[in-house]
Amino acid sequence: MVVLAVGAHPDDLESACGGTLAKYSRLGNKVFMVHASNGNVGHRVIPPEELAAIRAEEARKAGALIGAEVIYLGGRDLYVRSEDMELRNKLVDIIRYSKPDIIITHNPDDYMDDHNETSKLVFEASMAATVTHLHTDHEFYGKLTPIYYMEKVAGINSSPTEFVDISEDIETKLKMLSQHESQLKWAKEHDNIDFLETARVFSRFRGYQCNVAYAEGFTYCMQFHKMPVKRYLP
Repeated sequence: MVVLAVGAHPDDLESACGGTLAKYSRLGNKVFMVHASNGNVGHRVIPPEELAAIRAEEARKAGALIGAEVIYLGGRDLYVRSEDMELRNKLVDIIRYSKPDIIITHNPDDYMDDHNETSKLVFEASMAATVTHLHTDHEFYGKLTPIYYMEKVAGINSSPTEFVDISEDIETKLKMLSQHESQLKWAKEHDNIDFLETARVFSRFRGYQCNVAYAEGFTYCMQFHKMPVKRYLP
């Protein structure tokens, strides 16, 4: 199976579904990790151009831990917009290139615009990828792919309908997340949050709810053509 995960910033995927992506990979599936923006303003001191390069390398190292192909979509931090047709068509081309069986992305009602707009971008691009006369570098992909939404940050107003047991993959998730050293520091300074501890505790809480050691939660996109007819999550 081919899994396409699309996050707004480098580290979003590792934080919200890193265990699931690690599990997919461990079970022999192909994983693509796409970052809509370069996260270039997520630091108090490091200037944007330098930070973008740092975060790209952090994302590359995190993806390499599970053999994922890491792709940068081309947006800028705080400027991701679903109505940006250039950005949408780039994502269309990535969908056609990867030919995913499942797409994972943000909930469309999260705590910040980059997350919400990335979710909308995925929703629109997944349909556009199937349209024959929309031309991109790769041929159209004639499959409407089920979309699964990651949990909102901190799980606020989030009620997953699907769970993935990541008990065997929690340490890999945390190793992936730990590659984002710039953001571990940012989260501590900006939000007074221990990024790694928060990820472990929240995964443990979801695991407690479904009687395993660690879990991640998802909801699927309930829209025409996108509702799953089988289990796509591991």
